[in-house]
Parts: sequence; C-alpha cells; structure tokens
Amino acid sequence: MPLIEEVGTVPMERYATGAEIFEHAKAIGRHFGLYERSLFQTKVDDMRWDDVAGLWSVATNRGDRILARFVCVSQGPLAKVKLPGISGIRDFKGRMFHSARWDYDYTGGSSAGGLTKLADKRVAVIGTGATAVQIVPKLAEHAEKLYVIQRTPSAIDVRENSPADKAWFSSQAPGWQRKRMENFLEVVSGRPVAENLVGDRWGDLWLRFGELMHQAKGEGAAADPHAAMQQSDYEKMEAIRARVAAEISDPALAEKLKPWYNFLCKRPLFSDEFLKVFNQPNVELIDTDGGGVERITADGVVANGEHIAVDCIVLATGFDVGAAPHKVGEYRVTGRGGITLDQKWDGELRSLHGTQFSGFPNFHIVGGTSQGTTAFNFTHTLLMQAEHAVAIIAGCLADDVHSCEVTREAEERWHAELEAKHVDHQHFYEECTPGFLNNEGQFSDKPTYVGGTYGGGPLEYERVIAHWRQQDMQRDTVVTPRASDAA
Repeated sequence: MPLIEEVGTVPMERYATGAEIFEHAKAIGRHFGLYERSLFQTKVDDMRWDDVAGLWSVATNRGDRILARFVCVSQGPLAKVKLPGISGIRDFKGRMFHSARWDYDYTGGSSAGGLTKLADKRVAVIGTGATAVQIVPKLAEHAEKLYVIQRTPSAIDVRENSPADKAWFSSQAPGWQRKRMENFLEVVSGRPVAENLVGDRWGDLWLRFGELMHQAKGEGAAADPHAAMQQSDYEKMEAIRARVAAEISDPALAEKLKPWYNFLCKRPLFSDEFLKVFNQPNVELIDTDGGGVERITADGVVANGEHIAVDCIVLATGFDVGAAPHKVGEYRVTGRGGITLDQKWDGELRSLHGTQFSGFPNFHIVGGTSQGTTAFNFTHTLLMQAEHAVAIIAGCLADDVHSCEVTREAEERWHAELEAKHVDHQHFYEECTPGFLNNEGQFSDKPTYVGGTYGGGPLEYERVIAHWRQQDMQRDTVVTPRASDAA
C-alpha cells in the first residue's frame, strides 16, 4: 500500500484485504486534504485546450466547466472491465455481473464474505485468474453449487499471510518504505542485493536465477543467462505443480489444475485458500482444455459440449489492461490545433516517457505503461510518475511558466531510446497460453503489454526521468511565460 509511512497506517496483515486498502485510501484523502478538493461521483466528458486563454477547459457530466492550468489523468490499468465475447451472453435470464461490479443485493454479505443469499443458488464463475483466486473461496462458502470454468489453469503459489508486526512498523527509520519498494524491484529485476527486505514468493525465481549464474561463474563455466533463467523457471513451476498435487485429493482433478507454461506467461498468483476449495463437494471444476465457454443460454452455460444450468454467472474476466487513459475514462481530449488524443494515439504513437505529448501543454499521464514503465508493484509506477508530474508543475509555478509543452524532437529522441532499449519478448509470449500479457496471442496489431514499455526496467526508467528533469527539460520543452512576464 502506497504512502503508509506518510499517512501512518499500520496494516493489520502482511497482505491487506480490499476493505483495508480502501480504508487506507480514505486515510490518504484525509491526510492530504483531498476531500475538500474533490468532486466525487463526477465524470469528465471533455477536455479542450484553449489556445487564447492558455488553459484547459474541462466539461463534466454534471454541467461543470472547469478552467485548469494543469491536467493530470490517472485512470489506472485495472479500471475498464473486460467482458467476454461469448455467443449468447445477452440471452441469459438469471443474474449476471462482472466481479468488479458485485451485486450484493443478490448475493448478500460484503467484501468480507457472508454471501448467504446464495445458499440455494447454482453459480458459475467464468475465469480462473487473479480475480477468481480471491472470490471463489468466498463463493464456495455459501453457494449450493459452484462451477469454476477454466480455460487455462493459473500458477498459484503460497501466499503465507499473517498478522502484521506492529512493533516492527514503529521501529523503522524514516524512508523505510521507499527503501523497501526499491529493494523489491531490485530483487524481481534479477539484480544482486545484500538483503531481500520483502522476502516473499515474488522474489525466489530471480534469487534462484542469481544463484545459478553465480554457481556457473564459480565453476569457471560461461554462464548462459537464458539457460539459467529457464532452469530456475522450470524449478519454480515444478514446485507450483507439486503444491497442486499435494493440496488436491483427487489426482485426476489435480492434473487439470497444474499449469504447464513459463512462470511469467501469466500474472503469477498467490493464495492460501483457492486450491483447497476444489476438495469441497459443492465445487466443480469445468476444465475446457483451452477452449473456454462455448456459449451462454437463457438458463446456463455450454462448455465441452455440455449444458450446465445455473442461476448466476460471475464474470471473473478481468480488465482491458493497458488501454489508453482516455479510453478507460471515456472522455475526449483535444489539444493544440484541434488534434485529439485519439488521433495522437492512433498508429505510430509518439510521446515523451509515456507521460507527455507534443501538442498537449501542461498535460500529464500518471500510470502510463505504453512507452512508459510498469512494475510488479504497480503503485511504485504511480509514485514515480506522480512525482515526475509534480516536479514539472512545481518548476512551472516557481518560474512563472504558464504552459510547458514537449517538442516533437523530444518525442523522436524518446522513440529512438525505446527502440535501442527494446527487449524482444515475442518468442517468449508466443509459447504462452493466451492472456492479457500477450494480447490473447495476437502480436500483429500492437506490442504486448510488457513489450510496449521502456526496456531498461522501472528503476532505470526512474533514473532516466529524474536526469531529464535536471539536464534536458529545457532543451525538450517549449514554454510560455505568464502574460505579465511577456508584457
């Protein structure tokens, strides 16, 4: 959770629940006085740069017209729900909802569980990814019958959640959380560290990779990083498959839940409850061997050629990960000269650091992955890009700069840097099962989620943007002084 140190939140558990994260988000709002400055339940419809006024005109669905000197957008990668293109999805007469739009009136209970209204209901969950590992155990507690429909099994490692050590938090020196965040990224980037401060199951793949490289060098052999990574990957996945066999009582069922692909083909998952659920008599896995649901009918789903009658369908089908922020927020952005962000984003996208665009003065994207960066700890991405935007805006205010716009030459230089740092992941993802990380197996229309980011990794990206602010910002931007200064 971001800003724990600044806000003073002490988590209850090592891995916080969604409800606790929400409470922390509200604490952030109170701590920084955001409630007094926020328009809740308000949707932006249109943003338009006014060349004459040198301001953004922002229109909302409540009839507001807000004049803003600076605009930052941050819709996040997990905001636009993704519905499956299954034949007959509109024909279902029972209750259907996406997991991110939970219908508690129908299920009863809350995010903590207690879904007691499902006691006489047959429920189907479509999907076995990051959402399913969280909701399936809760649904299994109360549903009369729960069908979990699997296209591809996920790699589910041990989570080992435990109560947080409150004394540990109070004993930390200032700056501890930033140090911990940076250490985590060092570990999962495969870089040597003196100490693994987080010490969870995210890091052991890369730690094992480092051990194999060190071992090869100690033996005087030429260390092959690709072979070492593949060996550590295989060992990691073997341990995950062994866990499935140990936790599932039916050997035939266990085989269906074993993942056979590389560790990072899909988003790695961690759960202490998910696998055990399949030992319950009211839970049934419908494994489609990669085929997925064939169609939805008025009263159920068809998979493997068989019709399964259900009362409720929960779509655990995730989000449109990596969509452009204006697509997620469903608003129109029009920059200088009437050029829209849609037009800018179409075809050969050019940006600077994935956060700024020529023709769009005083406009910043926070959380931009396309031509920007991403990290397993995504709040770290948000932090570095938010600090980047804040530093630029603060500089404009301090120097009485009314507008600041990056140049096309700067965009071209960044594009060349992206090309130089590009890491070709296509062969790796071609061997993976379909998912959001490889565009569902489609490589021709756009780069993969990871392939479209800066190839030097998030920590190097952070150093690059900090250096740019200190050394190259004046070269790469066109600034307009305040009217009083110009006069």
